[in-house]
Amino acid sequence: MYDLIMKDILGTPAILVGLFALFGLLLQKKGIADVISGTLKTIMGFIILGAGATVLIGSLNHFGSMFEKAFNIEGVIPNNEAIVALAQNSFGAETAMIMLIGMLVNILLARFTKFKYIFLTGHHTMFMACLLAAVLSTSGLNGFALVAIGSLILGALMVLLPALLQPTVREITGSDDIAVGHFGSIGYFAAAKIGKLTGNKAKSTEEVKVPKSLGFLRDSSVALALTMTIMFFVVALVAGKDFIEKDLSGGTNFLVFSLLQAITFAAGVFIILAGVRMLIAEIVPAFKGIADKVVPNAKPALDCPIVFPFAPNAVIIGFLSSFVAGLISMFLLPVFGLAVIVPGLVPHFFTGAAAGVFGNATGGRRGAVIGAFVNGLLISFLPALLLPVLGSLGFKGTTFGDSDFGVVGILIGYIIKLFS
Repeated sequence: MYDLIMKDILGTPAILVGLFALFGLLLQKKGIADVISGTLKTIMGFIILGAGATVLIGSLNHFGSMFEKAFNIEGVIPNNEAIVALAQNSFGAETAMIMLIGMLVNILLARFTKFKYIFLTGHHTMFMACLLAAVLSTSGLNGFALVAIGSLILGALMVLLPALLQPTVREITGSDDIAVGHFGSIGYFAAAKIGKLTGNKAKSTEEVKVPKSLGFLRDSSVALALTMTIMFFVVALVAGKDFIEKDLSGGTNFLVFSLLQAITFAAGVFIILAGVRMLIAEIVPAFKGIADKVVPNAKPALDCPIVFPFAPNAVIIGFLSSFVAGLISMFLLPVFGLAVIVPGLVPHFFTGAAAGVFGNATGGRRGAVIGAFVNGLLISFLPALLLPVLGSLGFKGTTFGDSDFGVVGILIGYIIKLFS
């Protein structure tokens, strides 16, 4: 029963979001047909989003292999799933308890404070719970004290970080119905602030004038496919025909394989956007029941791709700018005596794209470029600074990828060191 509730239900984001939609529709006393339809469509939207992410990540993994071969790069590759999988052997029970109680703390804080956000990105809740369990254990905490302190920190983060981003989210979406619940928030906040300082929001990425002969580039899917094709071809030519055809493509011509992977990447983004649109269409009306009955004026805080449809061009620009910052950081990190962090394409795509949207909202095209670049620096330097904290626990091969994990882990590690 424990595994059923903690892993199969609360640990499955689509089911978790579906349960909130079900609860909201029931509180509104909707008819059985509306309850079933709204719940299933909410789950379906989240699954479609996840399916798009799976397609996209498969393409990025091939690109990563080609990139490492082409430039002979060795270093630590940040990956949230990998570090959590390693940590589960040591902190599985603590992670589960912090996650469950942290979600209850989130609801209580939303009910009784001015921060009316319900954090619905289940997998990130689990990742942060795991980080807290691991880092707090280095202070000698265990058992009830570790779970209690970890849960309070997690619940607070689940309302405070969406609140930090909400003024910019309102600018992006034009409404106050949804929030962003994703632990890359420090990077997005920095992108918005830097964008405001360096750019002009009147010159949006979505208003780029394209000559009539290149009118097809107004379609963001086409523009993304062409951009990724160029990137794949450049890396494929350096990596070499033999490596790709023997180790990656199963004998398919290396350029044909690269073309297909580039288009697959664009298809993954297209699927994600479709899932986001369905999810918003269902979760916002369903959430009204929770907002009215349990947590008045509550807002659902959802995963970062929720902002992608509002500025598709900024998504592309943000990803590329963040990735360039990651490449530059590889050469800067050793100068500061830090481990080399190899740019993880998955965190650079998702957080870089979101940072591009946030930067564009406050600073237009220049804000998208510079804001996402700053995000890329953050998700390169913060994981390197977090490594010593996690290294003492034996997790040396990988680390957390997104900015909030780095900030929270480093701060707690510093406080523990200060008082010990």
